[in-house]
Amino acid sequence: MSQLVTGEAVVLQVRIARMPTRALACAIDFIIQMIVLGTLLGFLLGFLIVEASPALGAALAIITVLLVVVGYKVVMETLTRGKTLGKLILGLKVVRDDGSSIRFRHALVRGLLWLFVDFAPWFAASPGIVASLMNKQGKRIGDMVAGTVVIRERHQPMASPPLFVPGHLVMWAQSLELSRLSDDLANTCREYLARYMELEVSARIAIGDALAYRVGQVTAPAPPVHIIAPAFLSAVLAERRRRELARLATTRATYSTNPYAVPTGPFAPPNPQANPYAVPAGPFAPPNPYGAQPPPYTPPPPPQARPHVPAPETTKVNAQGWHAPGSEPDQWS
Repeated sequence: MSQLVTGEAVVLQVRIARMPTRALACAIDFIIQMIVLGTLLGFLLGFLIVEASPALGAALAIITVLLVVVGYKVVMETLTRGKTLGKLILGLKVVRDDGSSIRFRHALVRGLLWLFVDFAPWFAASPGIVASLMNKQGKRIGDMVAGTVVIRERHQPMASPPLFVPGHLVMWAQSLELSRLSDDLANTCREYLARYMELEVSARIAIGDALAYRVGQVTAPAPPVHIIAPAFLSAVLAERRRRELARLATTRATYSTNPYAVPTGPFAPPNPQANPYAVPAGPFAPPNPYGAQPPPYTPPPPPQARPHVPAPETTKVNAQGWHAPGSEPDQWS
């Protein structure tokens, strides 16, 4: 896992493609290039037999080789924004150092240096392989000059760990000092919790205790009661996430066009009546220590009142259809 910083100062977590995967993608592209090159040279040979011009044949052969070897990579990476057929099969992509898509000039520089520098036949050793093995991001010389890096697009998604604070530790979590907790350490703890069930029991305990000791050195105060390492890490990360969300919600409301508008969506401020440390539901919810609980009691609905039916009119009217107010019913009979 590596980090790329965009032009807006946003840190992106990406997976860098290493040498074995890139070599396999290059081999697939090389096979495709040889098939295309053999087909074109076959048609060219038939043309040369008719024309019988050695100089013209040599010039056409050199141009054909350059177009296939260099033009294939340049055209494919330009049209697909950083992919060739080999990279597409293996889930790789060429991006710029800030994570954006490459353009024609980046593809052209990479293609030319791939042929004339990185894997040039006149070098005793391939400089591209040496540079890729020595660079922490696996860059060859063409990537360094063009300002690009090859990343992996397809990888197994990591499940989100269940971060929550136990009910009896809410007051302790709210009093934590987290200013010295770095992002790298927090991400390491989050990855440990996400892969907790995949680890062996001995490794699970050893790594958890080591991370809990490192987090305990940069946070204060200590938990009032003894808790296991995963629960301690989960509580610290949950409180850190709650404070980050509250800070983002405050910042979003400050720069809003309407100063009285309440932000909505994922950055909305927490509901003061809701419990911010509620145990998450779903497949990551921890088991209930009290066992299965009966469904909550729902009171029966109140009986509906009968509708009011007005009494029938008993006042009689005269032949003209009217009567004086207060007249007797039988006055016009």
